[in-house]
Amino acid sequence: MARTVEFDQHQAIEKALDVFWQKGYNGTSMRDLTDAMQINSSSLYNTLGDKHQLFVQCIKHYTKKRRILLEERARAFDSPLKALESFINDVADVVINDAQGCFAIKTAFEVSPDEKDIQALLKDDNDFTHSFLDTLIREAVEQGAMNKDTDPGLVADYMISTYTGWYELYILHRDPAKIKKLAGFMVRQLLR
Repeated sequence: MARTVEFDQHQAIEKALDVFWQKGYNGTSMRDLTDAMQINSSSLYNTLGDKHQLFVQCIKHYTKKRRILLEERARAFDSPLKALESFINDVADVVINDAQGCFAIKTAFEVSPDEKDIQALLKDDNDFTHSFLDTLIREAVEQGAMNKDTDPGLVADYMISTYTGWYELYILHRDPAKIKKLAGFMVRQLLR
């Protein structure tokens, strides 16, 4: 008779995500994963797959949670401009206060371009973020809170490419004031 799976897969993926986030894909061993998830390797292979399959599930889990959080945060504000400002300040806070940074950005810099399935997941996440920001910018323009000549897609690209660079700056300089100033500058640029 087959043995019943005796662990919570959702919780196991959360634990695996923490390991991948801390050590990166290449730095994580199967032993690291099974120790963190408190399961044996046969349970891992039989239910969640190999390391690569588990990593893909972790990326899907992370990006789904992030999407839900972004949408909930945006709904908490009475204007799209305030939601954008909050988004920018939230990113700055994560850069400064979360030693691990953004899992999606970290993964994008680690994995090979040949990892088509992972690249596709990361592109999908980036496309979601772009669409999310584009929509807020478009609404802010329509409400007259931003210049009517604003190109929402271009501004969304600018925001994403800029805050991605904040991670590198913070790793190299460990200067919270620099990141906060950059966030403030970005907010001011939106109001021009």
